[in-house]
Amino acid sequence: MTDTILEMRHISKAFAGVQALRDVSFACQKGEVHALVGENGAGKSTLMKILAGVHQADSGEIVYKGTTYRGFKPREALDKGISVIYQELALSPYLTVAENIFLGREPRYRGGIIKTQQLRQQAAAVLKRLGVPDIPLDIPVSELTVARQQMVEIAKALSRNADLIVMDEPSAILAGHELDQLFVTIESLKQQGVTIVYISHRLDEVFRVANQVTVLKDGEVVSSQPISQLNRAELVRLMVGRSMDEIYPKSKHQHGEPALVVDGILTDHLSEKVSFTLNKGETLGIAGMVGSGRTELARAIFGADKLTAGSIQIGGKKIVPRSPRHAIRSGIALVPEDRKGQGLFTALPIRNNISISILKLLSHLGIIDRKRENAVVEQSRRSLSINMANADLEVQFLSGGNQQKVVLAKWLETRPAVIILDEPTRGVDVGAKFEIYQIMRQLNDTGVAILMISSELPEVLGMSDRILVMRDGAVAGSFEGGAATEQAIIERATSQEAVV
Repeated sequence: MTDTILEMRHISKAFAGVQALRDVSFACQKGEVHALVGENGAGKSTLMKILAGVHQADSGEIVYKGTTYRGFKPREALDKGISVIYQELALSPYLTVAENIFLGREPRYRGGIIKTQQLRQQAAAVLKRLGVPDIPLDIPVSELTVARQQMVEIAKALSRNADLIVMDEPSAILAGHELDQLFVTIESLKQQGVTIVYISHRLDEVFRVANQVTVLKDGEVVSSQPISQLNRAELVRLMVGRSMDEIYPKSKHQHGEPALVVDGILTDHLSEKVSFTLNKGETLGIAGMVGSGRTELARAIFGADKLTAGSIQIGGKKIVPRSPRHAIRSGIALVPEDRKGQGLFTALPIRNNISISILKLLSHLGIIDRKRENAVVEQSRRSLSINMANADLEVQFLSGGNQQKVVLAKWLETRPAVIILDEPTRGVDVGAKFEIYQIMRQLNDTGVAILMISSELPEVLGMSDRILVMRDGAVAGSFEGGAATEQAIIERATSQEAVV
């Protein structure tokens, strides 16, 4: 096809005898957004790293702009107009926006001195092309929001005259209007003839931005077709081999007596007093826009933010959580939205991350009983289906879904009566989401009460027995799980008057 900019033909790759890709063929057309989806371990990143020259394929070839290559070196891929924007942005925080865009390629005088004015002019031209001319050129990128840092990363790719840009989970760190800006930028790039390979676990985004979608499973292509020929349920079935009806397991138990009673609590971050009851064995979903006060509510219950009014009851016992330690001892656990920054010690082994919450129970005179620790870790591995080679592996080398299970395992060892899950499936694939949902239902079945905060409305609707909607630090509405709709939640989350 004359409009085909890229073909990857019959690509295979193995690592230490493990087949990561098997006879994968993948093609993109000029000016399209091509979504690449699949569970963690499906081969998406490996395929794109072969395209970028990070890995070399064991077999197969790449046809780019009509020329056939055995593979690329990283610099060669960049020079030919192929740019990859990874989830972890590769910016120098203390250099300016302009310096980052042309880092290593600055216009210079004969003596090596940078032509500052020309650098600024060229950077301004790239940002204007990108549709974000208001980004300041002369401030360190560390002073920008994450969304604007991402725009700088895209601008850096455009400054190299990239014709094909791979975006690996570009929305994982964005929400609300920042996410909308990303979609506007992608549409602008399409109109300029730039091809985008879009990797994401968020299927709603795939349907919003993609023209074509290729599904990888276990290192093989299972489908490649126009997105218009699929719906969400069909795409999920292709990715994980099960239907949408099975993704959100149904609640099969009766709720018990109140496990958590929040009575008129107020903090410096909540604009109105918040009250609600969460029963044993129930999942209460908290919905709302970013900045609505959802996480601030969780922090207040967990003792991370000081209460200025109100109180909390756990199992009928009134408490005013003075600190997270106090909340934990009272039977509350919190799985934070930032699992790497707040939930895990990424450079420590899996065993340490699981056992750290109960070290006192596993120790005698300061010495850890390794036999008991091993038993705890093994029980967590089995009960939560944590996929790991061994317990001494650093947790940073696990997939997002398995990292989340390790955080859950750590807190479940404290035997909480109430567990707060803040964005429980952020950054994990559809298959891992299904496993986490099953774990949540199993916890409900044992009487554990779950307070779930989520930005994904299908998740809120699918997993919640009841739903609270927050806006501007206050409760703006409440629904029984079966009575809520996405539209009704959005209306409450964005309305001008709080309705309880």
